[in-house]
Amino acid sequence: MRPIRLTSFGYLHLPTSPDGSPVPPAADRIEDVRDRLRDPAAARDILDLDGLNPAVQDVVLATPGARELLANLADYADLPAGPSRIAIGCAGGRHRASGLTELLARELRDRGREVVVEHLHVHLPRVLKKCCDTSMRPARLSFDDCQEALPHPPCCRSGSSAEGRKRGGPTAGRQ
Repeated sequence: MRPIRLTSFGYLHLPTSPDGSPVPPAADRIEDVRDRLRDPAAARDILDLDGLNPAVQDVVLATPGARELLANLADYADLPAGPSRIAIGCAGGRHRASGLTELLARELRDRGREVVVEHLHVHLPRVLKKCCDTSMRPARLSFDDCQEALPHPPCCRSGSSAEGRKRGGPTAGRQ
C-alpha cells in the first residue's frame, strides 16, 4: 500500500483566493474541524502547547465528537481506493488540527499504514481573536477572564468597545 500524507493547517494562516476565501492545501479529503470540535485553547493549561504534545491530544480526543471523527477518518483512509492525502484544518492549526492529525497518524500506523505527517502552521503563535467582540469570545469566559486568557486588541485597550466603556476606558461615557 502507498503511504498516506496527513496535513494539518490553520484556516487563518492560508492564502486567500480572489473572492477572499481561504485556499486549503491540496488533498483528497479536507476536514474542517472549526465548527465540529470545540476549541481546546480555552483550557488554560494547554494554551502555550501545540497538538504535538500528548496533553493537547488528550484534550482534543476528549472533545465531543472527536473519537467518532477519528474513527471515520481512519476507516476512510483504509478504503481499497482510499486517499493519498487528508488535510485537517482548524482556526490556527495549533491545537485541534495538529492534535487530531497526530492521533490519526498513530491510528493508521497501528493499522499497518505508512504515514507521512506535515504540520503547516503548528509552529506559529496562537491566533488571537478580537475578544471584545462577544460573538468571538467563548461563552464560558467573562470579559475579565478573557482579558487574562487573550491579549486584547487596541479597541479593547482603548475602551472603544462597549465593554471597554463599561471598564472605564478612555472613551468611557462617549456615545
